[in-house]
Amino acid sequence: MARIFITGSSDGVGLLSAQALAKRGHDVYLHARNSQRAQDARAACPAAKDVFIADLTSTEETKSLAAQLNQAGPWDAIVHNAGVMHGVSHLKGKEGLPALFAINTLAPYIVASLVNPPPKRHVFVSSVLHQGGDPSLRNIQQCSYNDSKLHNILLAFWFARRLANKGVTSNALTPGWVPTKLGGRGAPDDIDAAVDTYVMLAEGSGTAEGKTGKYWYQRRETSYSSAADDEARQNQLIQILGEISGVKPLL
Repeated sequence: MARIFITGSSDGVGLLSAQALAKRGHDVYLHARNSQRAQDARAACPAAKDVFIADLTSTEETKSLAAQLNQAGPWDAIVHNAGVMHGVSHLKGKEGLPALFAINTLAPYIVASLVNPPPKRHVFVSSVLHQGGDPSLRNIQQCSYNDSKLHNILLAFWFARRLANKGVTSNALTPGWVPTKLGGRGAPDDIDAAVDTYVMLAEGSGTAEGKTGKYWYQRRETSYSSAADDEARQNQLIQILGEISGVKPLL
């Protein structure tokens, strides 16, 4: 039985994966951005042990979330699932950062950097749309969804390298284009296969056992942008995010 935390798990594939993991006997902890969403998450996944509340558009709330996770730890797996795509271009967090950048790129960096000891497994949720992401990292705070999903793979691979000596695995996945609020009702991909991939990586089971620094789709490794393998680019992203957030990885 594992202790697993999933960000952005009040709906979508994050919630479905939480339900599946709880059904498999794991101690699952949810995350929601406010108290109402937390109530909804508890109702949808009553087997969850608890729900952490944090607005990930705020760097201070994200740092506070990491502190709470440290108090509640240690963790077997953290799934960095929270993400936004549509209708947020005008939104900013409490510190003035664009919401998409803060939630999709900066929040997983902050949580992965500050949770100490690190979980046995980090899982970063990306997207096939990362292939259209800008690898230059210029104007990163104004990044697009595609850019942020490339950032997620860069983060997964950087933490895979830096945490290898601690026996920690760090992988990225794409759920595919699945029928959720984010993907829309007409999305053609298999949502059950997406959930199975989340479960497999959170457990470190099946073909994912012992694997790190990989990118997954429907329970198997798959191809990704070669830009994600550039270690200098990975290091540059970490440096930029550290300067913006004031957070350095506790490795």
